[in-house]
Amino acid sequence: MIIRYALLTGGATGTAACAQAVPDTIAQRVVACTACHGKDGRAASDGFYPRIAGKPAGYLYNQLVNFREGRRQYPLMIYMVDHLPDAYLREIAEYFSSLHPPYAALQAVDAAPAVLERGRILAQHGDIAKNVPACIGCHGTALTGVAPSIPGLLGLPRDYVSAQFGAWKNGARHAAAPDCMALIAQRLPAADINAAAAWLAAQPLPADPLPAAALPARLPIACGSYPQPAVQSATQPTGAIPR
Repeated sequence: MIIRYALLTGGATGTAACAQAVPDTIAQRVVACTACHGKDGRAASDGFYPRIAGKPAGYLYNQLVNFREGRRQYPLMIYMVDHLPDAYLREIAEYFSSLHPPYAALQAVDAAPAVLERGRILAQHGDIAKNVPACIGCHGTALTGVAPSIPGLLGLPRDYVSAQFGAWKNGARHAAAPDCMALIAQRLPAADINAAAAWLAAQPLPADPLPAAALPARLPIACGSYPQPAVQSATQPTGAIPR
């Protein structure tokens, strides 16, 4: 891509044109994304925009499609992807998925020990009484996500995690049916959402924060973003949702 500039000099009647070559690469074409998501998709710890670097490519692609199709509501994202074809969205997703810059510093989490303990229980064991599976049942035992399309939950600001639960609860965010996260969000009261978000945001990143290659077991709940039969056995792991 060549951008040409016309340089007008004072009092001059002619125009001196100079050309600056801009590389036509995927890195150059996604510069607009980094205005919010940070250099290389690393993001900051301010709580407004998530890290997209290193996320599973299938997850990033699904989110771009969700914005384009109106399942997620954020005007700037919708504007940017509204007319982009699937192949281009997949190329963007694969590019950011391949990047692995250092994580931004974690936000300090101010929460009572009882709140953090409740968050830990939800993340690691779920809540059978509420039919809420453990976060690790879908997002991996290390909570770093699972290829090809389940995102990691660590390294995200508390406010961002809470906001996404709120979006699922009020219908501003949707995913491919069956929308498992919308179902879970509806079953969690505000106090539990706050606890889970606080505990997740307080966890350090493991030495290897890459997504797992596969789940160790079947999903505890049917999820359209990761097509796989859910657990059907009567002896389900703690937190799994009965069928």
